Amino acid sequence: MPLFDQKLSELKASLHKKEITVSDLVDESYKRIQAVDGKVNAFLALDEEKARAYAKELDEAIGTRDEFGLLFGMPIGLKDNIVTKNLRTTAASKILENFDPIYDATVVQHLQKAEAVTIGKLNMDEFAMGSSTENSGYKVTKNPWNLETVPGGSSGGSAAAVAAREVPFALGSDTGGSVRQPAAYTGVVGLKPTYGRVSRFGLIAFASSLDQIGPLTTSVEDNAFLLQAISGVDPMDSTSANVEVPDFLSALTGDVKGLKIAVPKEYLGEGVNEEVKQSVLDALKVLEGQGATWEEVSLPHSKYALATYYLLSSSEASANLARFDGVRYGYRSDNAKNLIELYKQSRSEGFGDEVKRRIMLGTFALSSGYYDAYYKKAQQVRTLIKKDFEDVFEKYDVIVGPTTPTPAFKVGEKTDDPLTMYANDILTIPVNLAGVPGISVPCGFSNGLPLGLQIIGKHFDESTVYRVAHAFEQATDHHKAKPEL
Repeated sequence: MPLFDQKLSELKASLHKKEITVSDLVDESYKRIQAVDGKVNAFLALDEEKARAYAKELDEAIGTRDEFGLLFGMPIGLKDNIVTKNLRTTAASKILENFDPIYDATVVQHLQKAEAVTIGKLNMDEFAMGSSTENSGYKVTKNPWNLETVPGGSSGGSAAAVAAREVPFALGSDTGGSVRQPAAYTGVVGLKPTYGRVSRFGLIAFASSLDQIGPLTTSVEDNAFLLQAISGVDPMDSTSANVEVPDFLSALTGDVKGLKIAVPKEYLGEGVNEEVKQSVLDALKVLEGQGATWEEVSLPHSKYALATYYLLSSSEASANLARFDGVRYGYRSDNAKNLIELYKQSRSEGFGDEVKRRIMLGTFALSSGYYDAYYKKAQQVRTLIKKDFEDVFEKYDVIVGPTTPTPAFKVGEKTDDPLTMYANDILTIPVNLAGVPGISVPCGFSNGLPLGLQIIGKHFDESTVYRVAHAFEQATDHHKAKPEL
């Protein structure tokens, strides 16, 4: 059995029995990258020398000590908006093409404590703005299931690398579905934790009230391991929540007897592909067979989620991206004659079209005379969307629906139509606006392309989300399928 088709617990057992070494795992990763990444285009930077040296160090530790990190020896890929000390971090933007950070993000420090091995940095939509990983300043990532289709975005590189078995685990970031949507398109497991569960310190900001780092893996169990390792309050991030981190693995009981599931009628309505609907109804039958019950509910304000999200996220992006001015770091135009020209030219030459589009929209929404009509109104609607979730969660344990309205679309198919592209996130966005956790797990196929089931939980109740996802995974074989590259 190929190494990366095995679960983390199996790989750890093999390491401790000395059947394999950490160097074998790292070797497998780089060999696989060399073999398939020319087609997939998932990686932007590799950290091979350091990774191999660290693998040797960990190999020497086996047999000499009793305690090991939670992710001991496991190769991991990181989305390129997660800051890594002395390892180039560009957020897939030309404006940061030479940026080598001088510190590590908090999640990277957690991974080091857990003794994971960083393999490299993964491609994404520039500054996490996009749904297809076609907006990268460097390359277009392809879906390993069909190289003519997109892997989703903005964490498309992270999802594609896990699906192609280049790494067994990756971290992405999710602002409006950017972990869950690519997980659905590439047939892997992707979780957006509750806002505040994982520190954002060292995550290059897109929209600070929505961004959340989340794990991408091939199984629910591995996903729980990874979340366990990166969760916790952080004094460097004032938005990280000081709540207890439970043992997520103990939730994987396979038992969902008596669990109450809500299915929003809005999530199976107009625009949702028939095969996607059917895959969700089939998944509900599986969960019913395990003793859960489900009922149709309404999230009435979800129809406003798309407009609300693009106003709020673009407004926050406009403020966050003001720091990229060509003065302190990053790209600087050579043609400027004065300071104002330096700002203008560095930004117009360094940012891509989608980033400029969102900065302009956000600056407009925040400008005098429009603030109340757009930004303030969007914040009020966000409160109503959050209240919809709270009302449903008074009676139900989880909300279930599709992750995306359709399977992955073709590369280039929607690049000229930003509104259609934005609509791809219609089912994932409300989760970010409400700050609740959501996971996407494989639940079927349409024309050979994976489909995702989305399970949404209450604030800080990732344990129940994992319990349902794991029970469904145990009862089906969808997660065992892998692309033939």
